[in-house]
Amino acid sequence: MRRTLLVGLLLVALGLAAATWYDRPPVTPGSWLAGAGLEARYETLGRQRVRFVRAGAGSAVVLIHGFASSIYTWKDVIPALAARHDTIALDLPGFGESDRPADLSLEDLPRAVIGLMDRLGIERAALVGNSMGGGAAAIVAATAPGRVSRLVLIDAAGFNMEPQGLPGIVRVTTSWAASVLGLLPAKRLVVESALRQVFHDDSLVTKERVSEYLAPTQRPGSFEALRSFGASLGDHPEAVAAALPAISVPTLVIWGDDDRWIPLADADRFVAAIKGARKVVVPACGHTPQEEKPAEVARLLLEFLD
Repeated sequence: MRRTLLVGLLLVALGLAAATWYDRPPVTPGSWLAGAGLEARYETLGRQRVRFVRAGAGSAVVLIHGFASSIYTWKDVIPALAARHDTIALDLPGFGESDRPADLSLEDLPRAVIGLMDRLGIERAALVGNSMGGGAAAIVAATAPGRVSRLVLIDAAGFNMEPQGLPGIVRVTTSWAASVLGLLPAKRLVVESALRQVFHDDSLVTKERVSEYLAPTQRPGSFEALRSFGASLGDHPEAVAAALPAISVPTLVIWGDDDRWIPLADADRFVAAIKGARKVVVPACGHTPQEEKPAEVARLLLEFLD
């Protein structure tokens, strides 16, 4: 009996060790920055330190990533935008390399966007947001219209904020289960599974991309921040949708036709709620067109912004 117990414990230990080894990012996170000629910079906004990159000159464009993402999602779009615009991409609080407040809420996201614009001396900017970042951008455009020149919503969150409307992985990682997930190994399996849902083309789930999405989950406080964020969504699931009729700036809605996280029908709901908004559907594309079809998205953005 004792021998069996020892063998069992050894197998468990070996399994945990293997899972921990597997969880190591397969490529050094952030190595893409130097290749893109970008340098990570930081600003402290109130009690939160936020990472961002900035490139180019001209009218300002602020790029806002989605749930569990980072500035990396804009990697292939930034060069084209920076050729004509002062282009800023930030890691929202709770994500990427920004601070992870234990009491993270939806309100922290638009507050961070405006706070960074203030610190950088940007009075007015075009906002481009994907997924959750689209929801944050919409709130800024509705509540601080003088700060926003144009608005682009890419597969934006807003009509799916009820717990039952969230993608399964998002629902789990923003619930009480987040505390358990934070203690368990094999996070890479969760990340790879989520990316395969997000992309229409599975071949884009590369080692580099997995590393960039996996590394932030290893940082202390990540899952506590996600759980708090999930609670704030549950308290105000209508926050984004209710703000949309107040948006008065020119608005473009871009959507992947194979988005398995937020249905294409929601694009029409955004267009109906925002006066003058128009929609473009990107074919053979999932939830993050800026990563899956960056050349097409960059073209659409430049045409709209210029």
